[in-house]
Amino acid sequence: MSHKRSVLVIGLLLTLVLSACGSQPTAVATVEVTRMVEGTPQVVVITATPEAQAPAGSIQINGAGATFPLPVYTEWTYAYQYVDPSVSINYQGIGSGGGKKAIVDRTVDFAGSDSLLKDEEYTAGGDLQMYPMIAGAVVPIYNIEGVTSDNPVLVLSREVLVGIFEGSISSWNDPAIVALNPLLADKLPNATITAAHRSDGSGTTEIFTKALASFSSDWAANVGAGSSVEWPVDKAGNGVGGKGNQGVAAAVQNTSNSVGYVELSYAVSNKIAFAQMINKAGNAVTADVASLQSAMADFAGSFSDRLTTDIVDGSGAGSWPISGYTYLVLHTSSMEDCAKAVKLLEYVHWTLTDAGAAQRASDLGYAVLPEAVQQQVLSKLGEVSCNGSPVMSGG
Repeated sequence: MSHKRSVLVIGLLLTLVLSACGSQPTAVATVEVTRMVEGTPQVVVITATPEAQAPAGSIQINGAGATFPLPVYTEWTYAYQYVDPSVSINYQGIGSGGGKKAIVDRTVDFAGSDSLLKDEEYTAGGDLQMYPMIAGAVVPIYNIEGVTSDNPVLVLSREVLVGIFEGSISSWNDPAIVALNPLLADKLPNATITAAHRSDGSGTTEIFTKALASFSSDWAANVGAGSSVEWPVDKAGNGVGGKGNQGVAAAVQNTSNSVGYVELSYAVSNKIAFAQMINKAGNAVTADVASLQSAMADFAGSFSDRLTTDIVDGSGAGSWPISGYTYLVLHTSSMEDCAKAVKLLEYVHWTLTDAGAAQRASDLGYAVLPEAVQQQVLSKLGEVSCNGSPVMSGG
């Protein structure tokens, strides 16, 4: 199920401030946007001082890829129209695999991917660079008969989660699950577990299976990790596929006694229960901004020369074990429309540095980049060129 919302623009205040020389006025826009999510108002306030702009919507920027960051990308692109009305940004959530293919084929201006580019994709793309944008949590969502939101939250261990998706744990009243959930012992049914997973090439799947491979050497050896895998639970007859995070969310919502995995904001926005996890340190943790920040801290300084890293199964006491960065993918030296390149990088810079944009991401359950990581990303963006000249001023 897609991220459902109705949108109400509470206010757009424009104040004209004369420039120091007394010539053309500059519009300072304070935008206060309230989004009603399942009846709950959420507010983001953005302030910007745009330069003289081209006609509204005259520059079209198209992106596609991961559904993992789709909720926050949707919020950002909506708000950015008030920051720079000349730009119209369209992002389609088609999965990381589709996004990577689109940027290699040059059918989009930028791609979103939680799945890392392979060597052959770097070669085919010619001049591609991945930029971490935010970190997000992948969470086990569940729909169990008799277990309601009024009950204690389900707790899963790393070993139990592997067992469910490999098919060796197939009933909700399995002793391993009951032992983790004594307060739910009389409510967990003797019912077959249906395990929902992605049916498309997916960065969410790559994060999830990298975590499972870290949790279990058997999983690593027999199934592996990637944007798509052969699911043992399918062979056991208990698996079901869904396209996109929204497809997996819908599969779990519509299937009794099921479990699946989605990006945190899909669970929150659709009010789907998600489990706590026993992390590597042995603590029961909840997926939230704090546990994501802990996961990022576990792997600080571990970026490759391509500015990529994995942040699953960190050792921190409060770390969420199924965490990952979501990346923006750009061509770094072969963009042909330099005016569009400038606008695209201005937008990316805004998403990384604007306080309102950061708050919006946090409200949705994502964690913004630590300053040290942010500076690495901004430095890399400064290397992007068009017709041999840096796109960002000062780049």
